[in-house]
Amino acid sequence: MRDLGAGFRFLLQGQRWVARHGRQYGFGLVPGLITLVLYAATLVALALWGQDLVSWSTPFADGWASPWRGLFRGLLTAVLFALALLLSVVTFTAVTLLIGQPFYESLSERVDRDVSPDGTAPESGLPLWRELWISGRDSLRIVVRAVVWGVLLFAAGFIPVVGQTAVPVLGVVVTGFFLTEELTAVALQRRRVELRDRLTLLRSRKMLVWGFGTPLAAAFLVPFVAVFLMPGAVAGATLMARELSGEDTREDEPAEPEGEKVTW
Repeated sequence: MRDLGAGFRFLLQGQRWVARHGRQYGFGLVPGLITLVLYAATLVALALWGQDLVSWSTPFADGWASPWRGLFRGLLTAVLFALALLLSVVTFTAVTLLIGQPFYESLSERVDRDVSPDGTAPESGLPLWRELWISGRDSLRIVVRAVVWGVLLFAAGFIPVVGQTAVPVLGVVVTGFFLTEELTAVALQRRRVELRDRLTLLRSRKMLVWGFGTPLAAAFLVPFVAVFLMPGAVAGATLMARELSGEDTREDEPAEPEGEKVTW
């Protein structure tokens, strides 16, 4: 249970770090805003033309008598939109991290230098194109795993009682694990920790992962919240990556550099 609280503290510490570094926070918002616009446009298009898509893909129902044809296609349209919404939540972090790789890489390095006793940050030594390739490849693998879990949980949602109680909770927990993997990957990839080793590392500290990822996943369900929490989530995941890697972290907070204070 101690790890559960520690994971939540890392999440709060990350948000506090970006609150003290306004410039880094501002840069970190850019990828989330881009991803939000792309996802919003997709969902709006699906809401406007989803029924036409369902009608086109179900020609066998054209001859059905009313009201069964309308009910059947209406249900499929609702299921399609709900599935798209679920997948958008599951994949938002992966897509945002892929779009914002340079932004979040810089933010993560800054956190490492800020809390490292010797003021240094681990470096992968790889060229940018190679880092982008590895990040994209690993993100795709995680998204595939997340989508499989999402489809299974969506199907389990139709089970009476269990589908309305246990499944939503399990969905947030599972999403929290994958969110944490994606976020810690920014810092762990710089440490040359491969995907398989990252998953093994996270599974060895599941309570720590759930303490960090579960409340974050719940917060991400609220529209637009993910955009504003992403920079702090990357910062907190970097702090947690240091814990997972057994690295020392300076407890005292250095004075805020001039010009980076947040003004509200």
